[in-house]
Formats: sequence, C-alpha cells, structure tokens
Amino acid sequence: MAQSLKRVEELMGKRFGDAKNPLLVSVRSGARASMPGMMDTVLNLGLNDTTVQGVIEQSGDSRFAYDSYRRFIQMYANVVLGMDTSLLEDILEEKKEAKGVENDTELSAEDLKELVSLFKKTVREELGREFPLDPQEQLWGAIGAVFGSWMNPRANTYRKLNNIPAEWGTAVNVQSMVFGNMGEDCATGVAFTRNPSTGEKLFYGEFLVNAQGEDVVAGIRTPQPIRKERADAEHPALEEVMPQCYRQLMEIQETLEKHYRDMQDIEFTIEKGKLYMLQTRNGKRTAGAAVKIAVDMVKEGLISEKEAVLRVEPKQLDQLLHPSLDPKASKEVIAKGLPASPGAVNGEVVFSADEAEEAAKLGLKVILVRIETSPEDIHGMHAAQGILTARGGMTSHAAVVARGMGKCCIAGCSDIKVDYAKQQFTTRNGTLVSKGDVITLDGTSGEVIKGAVKTVAPELTGDFGALMKWVDHARRLKVRANADTPHDSAVARKFGAEGIGLCRTEHMFFDAERIMAVREMILSEDVDGRKKALDKILPM
Repeated sequence: MAQSLKRVEELMGKRFGDAKNPLLVSVRSGARASMPGMMDTVLNLGLNDTTVQGVIEQSGDSRFAYDSYRRFIQMYANVVLGMDTSLLEDILEEKKEAKGVENDTELSAEDLKELVSLFKKTVREELGREFPLDPQEQLWGAIGAVFGSWMNPRANTYRKLNNIPAEWGTAVNVQSMVFGNMGEDCATGVAFTRNPSTGEKLFYGEFLVNAQGEDVVAGIRTPQPIRKERADAEHPALEEVMPQCYRQLMEIQETLEKHYRDMQDIEFTIEKGKLYMLQTRNGKRTAGAAVKIAVDMVKEGLISEKEAVLRVEPKQLDQLLHPSLDPKASKEVIAKGLPASPGAVNGEVVFSADEAEEAAKLGLKVILVRIETSPEDIHGMHAAQGILTARGGMTSHAAVVARGMGKCCIAGCSDIKVDYAKQQFTTRNGTLVSKGDVITLDGTSGEVIKGAVKTVAPELTGDFGALMKWVDHARRLKVRANADTPHDSAVARKFGAEGIGLCRTEHMFFDAERIMAVREMILSEDVDGRKKALDKILPM
C-alpha cells in the first residue's frame, strides 16, 4: 500500500497529507462484476484543516475547497463511521434556509467553512469521538468500509437478482482525485463506446464544463454532447470546446473496447486541460442494442459467434418479442406491481371477465382488473389486452396463464385497492380509477400508468435473425412450442419452433375410440396403417 501510494504521488506530483501540495484520493470498489450504485465509495479523502489550505492555494478557490471538505465529512461519516447521514443533511438544509437559498451551489465559501465546523461538532456529539483528521487513518478506515460494503443489504439483493456469487468478493481501488470543477479548462463526463440504446457504432456521451461527475448523472445542469453532430449553439460539443482532449479520448475509448471486446461505459475528468480516465466497465444496454452489438462485434472479428450468443441474455430476447412503451413518451405512474408477463398495452378498465369478453366483441381494448384471477376468468383474460391483479405472485394463476397467452400482466400490485361494488380501484397515492378509464400496463417494469401511452411494436431486425442462426448451430435441444390457437401456432413456427404441442387439460382426456386409434397407430407396422389411424385422431 505504501509503495503504491508513493508511485501515485510521483505520477501526480503531489504528496498525500502534504500541507501545501496535498494529494487527495478516492476509494472505490473493484468487484469482478459491475454493480453500479450498490457498493460504497469515499471521495476527497485526505482533507483536513491543514490540507484544505493547500487545496485553496492550488485552486485559488476557497469555495471549491470547503465544498469538497464538507462533502468528504458527510460521505466519510456515513460510509466509514456508520453515522445516520440525515443528521448532517438536516444541518445543510437549515443553513440553506437561513441564507434564503435553494441550492448548495449558492452557499458562499464562508457558509461552507461554517458547515465544516458544524459537521465535525455533530460527529463528536453523536459518536463520542473526533472526526479523524489523520490522512492515513482516513485511508485505512475507508478501505475497510468499502470491503465491508460487499455484504450490505442492497449489494446482497443486487447479487441475488443478477446471479452474482457472493464468494467472488470485491477489490478496493485507491485513485487520485482529479477535479472537473476548478474552472473553464476543466470538465467531467460519461460516455459509451457505442450507442447503448440502438447499438450503433458511434461514440456516445455527455459532459459538462466546470462540473463534478454527479452534476452530469444527476441532471443538475443540462449536459453537452461529446460529438459535434449532436451539438447546438447553446450546448457546444467537447469536440469543439476541447479538441485535443476529444482526440485523446477517442483514441482511448477505441483501445478500451478492443481490449475488453465489449461496449464500454467510461467516466472521465479533465483538470486544467489534462484528460484523466476514472473507470471503465461493460456498459448496460437495451435488448435491441445487445443483439446489434453482439452481431457487429462478430463481423468486426472481436468475438466469436458462440461468444455473441452468450452475450445476449434470454430475458433480453423475450423483451424483443413484446411491444414496449415508447421511451420518448411522457407517463404518469400511479402504481407498481410484479412484472409477471412482459409487454406494454393500454385499454379501458373493466372488473369482470364477462365485461372483458363483451367489450372485446364490440372492438374495445380493455384491461381486466381483478383482486386475483381464477380459472373461471379465462375467457375474459383471453379477451383483454392485459391483466392487473392486486394479489398473487409471479407463479399465480394470472401470471402463469398470461404468460402462456402472451398477454401483458402485472400481478401482486399491492398499491391498488379494488372495489367491485363501486367498479373502481384506488391507488396508494390517492388516484381513483373507475370502469371505462384508460390505463397503460408496462409488463417489463411492473408500472401502472394513467391514460394511454404510445407503444412500440417489436422490431426483429436482420441482426436478430443472424443471432438465432448462430443459436441453431450451437444448440443441441430441439424446440417444440405449446400453442392452443392457429395464431399462436403461426407465431411459434415463425420464430423457428420445430413442432406444436397441446397442453390444455381437456386434451388429456380421450374417448375410447381415439385411445384405440392411438394404440393402432403405434403398433401398426406399415405406413398406410399408421396414416389411417392418424386420420381417426386428427379430428380431436
């Protein structure tokens, strides 16, 4: 640790804990799998009453220095010392209220200096100990806390949802702090080596001049595009504002993608005209982008066909086969339940299966809302565009039947209270929805939305076909679909099913004549005999 820290000091031309030229560091997790937001991080580490003066001397900006100091105390007190973060947040809010301002950025250097003193006093009163001012003590405390955050509740939940083994553990990265908010020759940004929405091979990202990383991701200010194709007079591109840094960034992103052989999500900071890379990881992407990127990388020689198949999750392909909400459309979410069956649909609310069936006969699109469904509701479920239930889980009747039908379904929506007598339901936030009102269901997110939201039909591009051919080359399992209607059978065959099976309960009970016909077909030794027996079976 000491050797590595010395190496960083040499590279940065600063010294950790030095009064005049201090090196500040961040302490981050370095898990084998990307777990964005799940693990703890400590920034601006190394600040104390002495080193903050060195930062002021370096930057020429006392407000910037004290703002970094108060942020460090807030973060360290919570992550390392285990203090309730709301205690310091309340003090910050009281200060803003006393000064008559709404945003942190409106506080002066003197205001922030006072906050630092108040924060340290509160730590002492709440924890019975002084806030640690020794940089080495701060560093080892943060390292231990980041290791420990591997087992925090949100990390445990994230691993369960994403099948990440707990025994993998995490590393801890100690990095030099660089600042994008020290002037007009500074900036910070986030970018993807390809478009994460479409998969198009174009460097895609945003940045802000004179800003910190959280300003970009939190939407505090309107970010600027990196490439000039998306720029305008009000929001010039990095390519125009800092052309030398842009060219360097383009070279680095290409190197990173070729090295990792996958689309990268990168974070960078520019301090005093110098580009620094903060981190890179495999980027999250839409289902459509996942397919396109996998196919394109095979064409580019970066990965094999087998790797391309393994890059696309089955659940992503499932998303491609159902309508989805138009990402550009506005929406008012009124409740949320379990995303039992994917898709996105809208329609008028009805509260019984008979009503759903009658409405469908009139050409109306309806959403069947029930406390829970039963087998007797099957005709209404078939007629409805989608199903919403207040009770039940992912394996409930509504969920299982809806998936079999290819219907959008949200189950176990405890946010709603259904009143059959009044033909209405109310949501936890007080919204009243009556029979005939239009709602939209997003079966992918589990969101219930007021009114009709435009949906987008699935687009199965040539990339999808190419990927599925590679799947056919690799697979050993033959696929037969379970379909009950001509439409379902046609869809199944369209997507490559090699046969159709019937699993409805009533098909399991044959009369004696058909049972004998089946027996005859099996035992017959000649082709003509089997054909004659088959003719007796087909009418069923």
